Amino acid sequence: MTTRPRRPLRHGLPVALAATLLPASTLTGCGVFGSPDLVIYNAQHEQLLDEIVPIFEEESGLDVELRNGKDLEMANQIVEEGKDSPADVFLTENSPAMSIVDNAGLFAELPASSYATIPDQYVPDDKTWTGFLARSTVAMYNTDSMTEADMPASLMDFAKPEWKGRVAFSPTGADFQAIVSAVLAIEGEDATAAWLKGLKDNGVIVQNNLVVMQSVDSGEVDAGIAYSYYWYRDRQENGSDSDSSALHFFGNQDPGAFLSISGAGMLASSEHKDAAEEFITWLTGTEAQQAMAESYALEYPLNPEAKLNPEVKPFDELQPPTVDVSSLNGPQVTDLMTEAGLL
Repeated sequence: MTTRPRRPLRHGLPVALAATLLPASTLTGCGVFGSPDLVIYNAQHEQLLDEIVPIFEEESGLDVELRNGKDLEMANQIVEEGKDSPADVFLTENSPAMSIVDNAGLFAELPASSYATIPDQYVPDDKTWTGFLARSTVAMYNTDSMTEADMPASLMDFAKPEWKGRVAFSPTGADFQAIVSAVLAIEGEDATAAWLKGLKDNGVIVQNNLVVMQSVDSGEVDAGIAYSYYWYRDRQENGSDSDSSALHFFGNQDPGAFLSISGAGMLASSEHKDAAEEFITWLTGTEAQQAMAESYALEYPLNPEAKLNPEVKPFDELQPPTVDVSSLNGPQVTDLMTEAGLL
């Protein structure tokens, strides 16, 4: 692959080119320094990619343009654009968005080097994308009103009447919808529909996962459903939203122990496939995985060689259920949640 000379550095690192998700008619691949070598549609945390992309740019000499948005919005945008999409790489927070693009036949098969460091269960059988980070489902609980012994045996129990007005969740976000997709895969459609109805009747709906944590910490509710990294991140920063709460990990392959996988895939229509393959291979390599482990995000790297902050529950103690990452069904989830009155 031919690469252009490295561009000038600012404060010791090249500047990552960032843009927000725009209508299809205005998505043109042109960065500050001319046409980029790689266009990434990014639905992972913008701040995380802003931290690690400059490292890749410096090492590779490639110019990267980031276009940031949300999981399902960007997945549907790629499907709408089809073969005319300017995207070379698609990154997500949760794997159902990857399945939307994959089911539309818009990903190219990745070379083995792109996923060689990732355990097999986090790579779809067709090798069209790979996992690169994981997020553990947890229940947060208020330590003034609850003990860990008071927490339910299963995530499914939060739908029961005894939790009425006591458990917060954010149904409109991709995070919770990924959790629902795991419940659907594990428990089936009827049980998932009943669980969602119970949450609608008995749960407390809030705006986002940060508000879930704040509601638990303040004592407005006894418990909340979210991912663990929100709590760990707050503890690392100042603890102001987590000083009166703790985490409950369900374990035992319960749906409440679900690991949501962030995915990386290369578009079949990419005009920069060499650069796309190079980036995804780098993303799953030990250097990038360790950089993400040491970032603000506190998500689990999937490369076993990378080590997360020791204050975070170890990855090998999580006991998640076995879920086929390529089978998680975003559209069916949104249909069920709509029927339950949650969307």
